[in-house]
Amino acid sequence: MTDDAEVVWRPDPQSVAASRLTAFRGWLREQGIADTADYDELWHWSVAQPGAFWGALARFFEVGFVDQPTDVLPDIVMPGTRWFPGATLNYAAHALRPGPGKGDDDVAVVFRREDGLRTELTHGELRRQVAAMRAALASMGVGPGDRVAALVPNAPKTLVAFLATASLGAVWSSCSPDFGVRAAADRFAQIEPVVLVACDGYVYNGKAVDVRPTVAALRAQLPTVRAVVGIAFGGAALDDAEDWDELVRRHDGAPLEFDAVPFDHPLWVLYSSGTTGLPKGIVQGHGGILLEHLKSLGLQLDLKPGERFFWFTTTGWMMWNFLVSGLLVGSTVVLYDGSPGHPSLASLWDMAASERVAVFGTSAPFVQACLKDGVTLEPSALPALRAVGSTGAPLSTDGFRWLSRNLGPSVQIASLSGGTDACTAFVGPAPDVPVWLGELSRPALGAALAAFDEAGHPVIDEVGELVLTAPMPSMPVSFWDDADGSRLRAAYFEDYPGVWRHGDWITITRRGSAVIHGRSDSTLNRGGVRMGTAEFYRVVEGHPAVLDSLVIDTSGAGSDDGELLCFLVLADGAALDEVEPELRKTLRAELSPRHVPDRFLVVDDVPRTLTGKKCEVPVKRILAGVVADKAVSREALRNPAALDPFVALAAGR
Repeated sequence: MTDDAEVVWRPDPQSVAASRLTAFRGWLREQGIADTADYDELWHWSVAQPGAFWGALARFFEVGFVDQPTDVLPDIVMPGTRWFPGATLNYAAHALRPGPGKGDDDVAVVFRREDGLRTELTHGELRRQVAAMRAALASMGVGPGDRVAALVPNAPKTLVAFLATASLGAVWSSCSPDFGVRAAADRFAQIEPVVLVACDGYVYNGKAVDVRPTVAALRAQLPTVRAVVGIAFGGAALDDAEDWDELVRRHDGAPLEFDAVPFDHPLWVLYSSGTTGLPKGIVQGHGGILLEHLKSLGLQLDLKPGERFFWFTTTGWMMWNFLVSGLLVGSTVVLYDGSPGHPSLASLWDMAASERVAVFGTSAPFVQACLKDGVTLEPSALPALRAVGSTGAPLSTDGFRWLSRNLGPSVQIASLSGGTDACTAFVGPAPDVPVWLGELSRPALGAALAAFDEAGHPVIDEVGELVLTAPMPSMPVSFWDDADGSRLRAAYFEDYPGVWRHGDWITITRRGSAVIHGRSDSTLNRGGVRMGTAEFYRVVEGHPAVLDSLVIDTSGAGSDDGELLCFLVLADGAALDEVEPELRKTLRAELSPRHVPDRFLVVDDVPRTLTGKKCEVPVKRILAGVVADKAVSREALRNPAALDPFVALAAGR
């Protein structure tokens, strides 16, 4: 993190001049609102004057308020922020309104499934289907505030169902069909849905999976459900369900209408990982998400009308919600359902080439997997590609290098970091700021980002807690069933009163870029030297024989000696006695002698949440003697059996 850090992408002056961000700065100047010379001046103004910034953003993107707000931000206070009081609007109305790139014959949605299935929806057809499904839901008694739950794949009918739900002012909540009964019920039962949208099955890694038994068992645990809408994604019908295609035919020709709702009216419920106790229901509002995603997609990623926007995600991850918001700025959203590695890790890149994807989004582990698998790409095969987004975990410097080497200097490496909590990125790319190796370019506009030390003071070029010192509109309206706000306050505001503590370690450099080091509650604290787990994984998983790893610092977790333990998933044929000495040498050289593990242990799998995050904190608690079922909900895990070796280790300590 020196001032001579390697630059892996530089903005093209012509592209910067044509960017919507440049247009926004020019518009601010013409309107006499703010005169800023560059991104940094614009960011400083956006966080110093949040009311002026978000109000101007709403005007620039021509947000269609039905009832005009009486103010933008009466008080800069957290929690309890009130945005745009008095305003009414509807998210779906903006996603579906005509505009550049959104004519009836323009392509709105491209769908690809891993088995080769491909379909398209024009904007006209999308509007027609949403109108029909809106009428169908209304005929089932769905109205403002009612909840629609969905166990569904990442497919066009899912998008239609969401927009129809939002158009009614009802509240959407979705899980991927690979969620088990308990995991889905733990989420959906909290919100008491009146309608369940569900598929019969899905395709993954070359196999067709029948989820009809899951749907039947889930329905039995949702007593408030009055009707089930069945999507024959796998080719079969759901028992005792209204058939999707028949519902659309029955209500074809219904008018496309939108219920105007207050700015903070719930749009959807997302969920925390649920590794300890029930997942928290995170409620986000129509207006806050609309403004945040217009900014993130329209300014930070510079998505243009008609450009194709892809992110690999399932309906159980916030990136699905982020992806479908591409409709707000007139881009064509590319939905993919299936395994990212079937039949090979090159498959998604091949899809991006054939679909002329401009912005390709994925996760850092996928990039790392491509690197380790030796995937090579030909930049000329991806002529439309101008940016690759990466999130879900810190992108290693090796990951940056692999992308740069395989895509060339013209493709922006748009590493970003944020969270489900606000359904956005707090720090990431900008069209007019370079990308430095291993770093996220800048704080997002309107995100008052800082790194705090333990005393609550901002620090530069030092590892600190990632905090936000001013509110953002997409922050949760509430947690579900948290009437007094106590759980929300405990989640974000206990450590630094009036300041949002996100739970990540971050370094903000002197030049204004940032490095994310992983979760602050799973920090490696060795001899007073704190380090995020991301740096550790970058080194360990760079070894060709290591498929996956988990590092746990037992200091302060009930252990007398405070061991640093590294669990390894090794490739076939690899032996620990050969790999361990090499890892010890590399860790000592690249991190520090303090961060060489006391022990390396081989496991078959690393426990991960349903959204793919490593379970560092639950495993740390298990090793501290906490009963496994109290440390983590197995139903919240993708691979519950992966916990067993850690439970056995704790029992033998």
